[in-house]
Amino acid sequence: MHNAPPKDFLDDQFPNALRPVIPTTLRTAYSAAKLVAEQEPFLQVASAKANFGRLVSWSVDKAFETACQTGALPFDYEWRSFDKPTGKYLALRPSHSVVTISLVRNPARQPRQVSFRNNARLNNEPWLFDPPDEELAVRGEPHILLAHRHVDPWFAHLGIPHPHDAYDYSYRTKNLFQLPHAIESAGPPPEDTDTDFDAVQLLKEDIEKWRRDNGE
Repeated sequence: MHNAPPKDFLDDQFPNALRPVIPTTLRTAYSAAKLVAEQEPFLQVASAKANFGRLVSWSVDKAFETACQTGALPFDYEWRSFDKPTGKYLALRPSHSVVTISLVRNPARQPRQVSFRNNARLNNEPWLFDPPDEELAVRGEPHILLAHRHVDPWFAHLGIPHPHDAYDYSYRTKNLFQLPHAIESAGPPPEDTDTDFDAVQLLKEDIEKWRRDNGE
């Protein structure tokens, strides 16, 4: 099995050109949640205010589902069940990975431990970290996490959760709310000399083979 650097794989699966969609979508979702909370009296009681983050999470899920439906994000998506039958979560599907979304307090820490997140974190181990080892069990496709916070200061990061650390990332982008405005260039884009395209392509071929072998 081939491995690729986490940053290179993330850049392939969620390219820089698509990343401005993230803060735009989050702003829309935050505004929608705030508007609903202000207009509905039952959402203005103390218990509802203390759980405003849940309303934000639902609004964010809807906004990203819409972004996939309209083509703003050219990804498939699906609603997956938690390990325990307590609900569902949104999984975005780039070509060779799964992206999940979490509301967090600390941009440098992974979300709190729950079974599905722990399993997704471990999915990264054979693809992106350890040396090639045919004995290492593949549990699923590589996992990318979109972590965000809706209170000031806002932040949003794409990250590859580290399989050996419940809190750390192997790679995490800068705050996507601070992306510079796009600048038109008269010439061709600069050549990317740092990305290991061969390693990423070989990894993607391994993922495709795993899908075929496992009926995915």
